[in-house]
Amino acid sequence: MGSFFKECEHPRSRWSKCPHSYKVRYRSAAGRQLEESGFATQDAAVERLTEIYKAKKAVPGGRAKAERIARYGAMRFEEYATGWKAGQRDLGPASVVHLESLLNIHLLPLLGSRRMNTFDHKVVEGFLQTLERNGVGLAAQANAFDKLKAILLDANRLGLFDDNPVDGVKPPQYDPKRVVIPSAEQLCQIRTAGDDSFLLVADLMSGCGMRNGEAFAVNVNNIVADDVYRITEQVNRTTCQYERLKHRKVGEYRDVPLPARVRQTIEWYADKHGTVDGYLLRHPSDPSRTFPHYHIVYRHLMPGSISTAAKILNLHLAA
Repeated sequence: MGSFFKECEHPRSRWSKCPHSYKVRYRSAAGRQLEESGFATQDAAVERLTEIYKAKKAVPGGRAKAERIARYGAMRFEEYATGWKAGQRDLGPASVVHLESLLNIHLLPLLGSRRMNTFDHKVVEGFLQTLERNGVGLAAQANAFDKLKAILLDANRLGLFDDNPVDGVKPPQYDPKRVVIPSAEQLCQIRTAGDDSFLLVADLMSGCGMRNGEAFAVNVNNIVADDVYRITEQVNRTTCQYERLKHRKVGEYRDVPLPARVRQTIEWYADKHGTVDGYLLRHPSDPSRTFPHYHIVYRHLMPGSISTAAKILNLHLAA
């Protein structure tokens, strides 16, 4: 912060009683050493040093904030959102595709050219009202609002706004439909509604609680005990490659109970169709590729069964 001293012949222990004035020494914001004199008491000298310190702390911070506002405030939303998206390093491929879809379909067409320093709660409310007028579904409205909120929160941290633009804005009231778990009778219908791969997936999802991508990556080598299956990966819908489990790091797994009927289905399918490196489900026209997500819904379902079986299975997928 600086120092105070006297240039008289008296020792420091006598400064409080000698008549000579104090001096202060400090460095300016530019780094130059400066001195000031004429302080009658030690308290006055310390008070002056404190004032200088506070002023030095305030000026760089204020200047930095002003520079941020000048740089980012005039930036268009599209450019700012591009930079923000590049920082979302924790997103998986499917999440990146979802984010880009929200930006390109909902956010950028309505807000892309707007300057960042012009956002306030009225602009955000107007954005939501436009989505409503355009007939955008509540789920898409809610997702678009969440992404806009995240981007504006990032800008708010930089000091671009005096008030957070989303404060006080009521988000879209999305109320998802209740998840329906198939009954035993419906499950029997599902198992016989399609081809062998459909039956296998239905058994894995209903018997082991697998997600659809996890079921598509079923491997006979993951049967770690007669009654335990180890889920280690999934077929990613976006990349069509085997990847880590959702919400887990690479190498993490989930052990699940393996009912006897499901184990029998796995063994039956492997005996009938063979495996590739232990994988049971592969692309129907190219065994070197992973099993495609669209195959279950759009191919090899018996005529007339899509309406019932696929809808029931999709309700289970949502769980």
